[in-house]
Amino acid sequence: MINQWNIAPIYDIPKWFQDIVQEYTKNIPTKGDFVSQLLWHRGIREEKELQTFLDSRNYKPTSPFDFGQEMKRAVIRLNQAREEREKICIWGDFDADGITSTSVLWEGLGQFFAQDLQLSYHIPNRLKESHGLNCEGIDTLAQEGVTLIVTCDTGSTNLKEIDYANELGIDIIVTDHHTLPDDRPQVVSIINPRYFKNTHPLYHLSGVAVAYKLVEALYEAFPDIPIQPVEDLLDLVAIGLIADLVELKGDCRYLAQEGIKKLQNTNRCGVKQLLQLCKGNGDRPMDISFGIAPRINAVSRIHGDASFCVKLLTTKNLKEAITLANQTEEANLNRKELQQTVLKQAHKKVADLDLSTTAVIVLEDNQWETGVLGLVASAISQEYGRPSILLSTMKTSDSNNLARGSARSVSGINLYDLIFSQKHLLSGFGGHPFAAGMALPIENVPLFRDGINQKLKQKLDITKLQPIIDIDLTVTVSQLTQELFKELKLIEPCGMGNSAPKYLVKNCWFTDVRNKNISSKKKNKTIKYLVTSFKLCDSSKPDGIFGSWWGHSSSEILSNQNYDVVIEFDYNKFNKQYEPRIVDIKTSDSQLNLNVSESPTVKNNIVLKANNNNSETLFNKDFHKQKWINFLGIVKYLINHQQSIDIKIFQEKVVMGDRTLEYSLKTIENLGFIHTIENNNIYFSSRKTTINEKEYLKNLQKTIAIIKEEYLQTLFLNK
Repeated sequence: MINQWNIAPIYDIPKWFQDIVQEYTKNIPTKGDFVSQLLWHRGIREEKELQTFLDSRNYKPTSPFDFGQEMKRAVIRLNQAREEREKICIWGDFDADGITSTSVLWEGLGQFFAQDLQLSYHIPNRLKESHGLNCEGIDTLAQEGVTLIVTCDTGSTNLKEIDYANELGIDIIVTDHHTLPDDRPQVVSIINPRYFKNTHPLYHLSGVAVAYKLVEALYEAFPDIPIQPVEDLLDLVAIGLIADLVELKGDCRYLAQEGIKKLQNTNRCGVKQLLQLCKGNGDRPMDISFGIAPRINAVSRIHGDASFCVKLLTTKNLKEAITLANQTEEANLNRKELQQTVLKQAHKKVADLDLSTTAVIVLEDNQWETGVLGLVASAISQEYGRPSILLSTMKTSDSNNLARGSARSVSGINLYDLIFSQKHLLSGFGGHPFAAGMALPIENVPLFRDGINQKLKQKLDITKLQPIIDIDLTVTVSQLTQELFKELKLIEPCGMGNSAPKYLVKNCWFTDVRNKNISSKKKNKTIKYLVTSFKLCDSSKPDGIFGSWWGHSSSEILSNQNYDVVIEFDYNKFNKQYEPRIVDIKTSDSQLNLNVSESPTVKNNIVLKANNNNSETLFNKDFHKQKWINFLGIVKYLINHQQSIDIKIFQEKVVMGDRTLEYSLKTIENLGFIHTIENNNIYFSSRKTTINEKEYLKNLQKTIAIIKEEYLQTLFLNK
């Protein structure tokens, strides 16, 4: 699917704004022009807002008692439990936000309650229990003498389970950030930022940040009891916040900024081990989002039970930390292998869909493990620009004939509301506007697919659904330096609502293009990755700089061709270099530099009389080249996405008649592209072969001549 590019305009930035930015770039040999443009475009245009965005020391964090009576009730009930030596259980969740939430409460409440004697925790088994409270677990806690459950990152909509706990004499305090029920549940307290307006500085808190606010409130109410400073929990808060993809605004950004400062100097031996495994030092949010968080999340995805991850984050025993961290590494490798397999299968299923009539991609398979479906759904939704839902219909002893799965959305489409519209078909679901999980009877899957598609079609024109890439800055290759990286590092931490910058490099070309074989090995497993390395060049730096394109082959980049390229620019800690990483690529609107024959019929402009009113049509020398590049681009897209296409539709897209298409197909055989036609569908594939450049150029010359001839005939027929 072709991506739409939204390119930020160039603004006339006020001097006062630039002066503030330059205060933070005075140790960098730049003027702060790039970060000024980016922040202004992202809507940061007030002095106070700019100062607090750039420096967390200028931000005044919101009091935990902004939660009002709900927070006060929670503090009073916890103090009662402390005085009466009640048993308390923290009920968490199995993803990184839930694990860090549990860890924050384990250590934070552990300043007030004896761990293991009065205080315990429960992490649901992802494969057996799923998210949220369940009656079986509540039964077990009642038998153990628990009289108070404190949830974290879950519980808001578990109305049946809350009522059941009340019947057994167990009180519940909910700390959560997910969607609220219609009516307040029968709990002691529900601390959930969704009760605030979306402009409130606490509105976007994730589960771990809500848990931290509860601990913060206890510290304020009883300051003489705790021994450990509450700020010591902020490294855990940063991990959960960034892992959960909440919008980094208000207190979220502040807590993430302060947490990353703490993470760089963490004393947690388990966190240190995770950083070593991902070769990070904790100063970048990427060390969390691409390092720590995937390893924590992998445990429940592969094994179901992730309770040991709480111990990993809180243990003071180095030997134990090393053992547990290695277990997360092994789980993460297994997760990568499983994710690769499911993603390939999902791509094949998407190829069978008519995306022109599909608003929501709903895929199912009876062999899929549920643990990686959210990750694959995220990749599919980003690639095809529409919400995606992946369901496993695998039969298990406790599945009760249910399909279980995960959903991910794209910007502007509220996934939770979409799924809620089909709640009559579901046995359970939960989530928020961007991500959700669900279960439904297998026989309801076709009805669910049709219903959710119809619902979205009623809301918007699906023909306009396509992936959108927001481009922050237009740069030259010579500007891609360490100084630019340091300047743009000012906007970190990046995440939802503050994405990593994307740059546009126009009219550039590539040299030294080659495939690299990257693999991860652990015991008897090897995970292979396709990545293309290259030098990115333009007129400002003809010798270029090294970069990479993950998941793509070198055959997708033509030599002697100019491109417009969207990149991210980051530091490669493995190669120890700053490098561009391709996000998207298109042939340049500027000069097309194809290596074609020097024949005058190809090289010269031709002026033709197009109609009777003496107006002239210019047949530009680049027209037929652009047509050929368009043809190659569509062929490569179909190969990369393993898609076939109706041959008539293909001809319409490449704008070629039968004879022109015939010669074009013969010509690309010299590049290793082969095709087959079955049931009026054309399929393309590539094979490893030595490119016959001489034969290719010979055939290309004839093909270009036929393209030109066809164009001329069209002109005269339309006179």
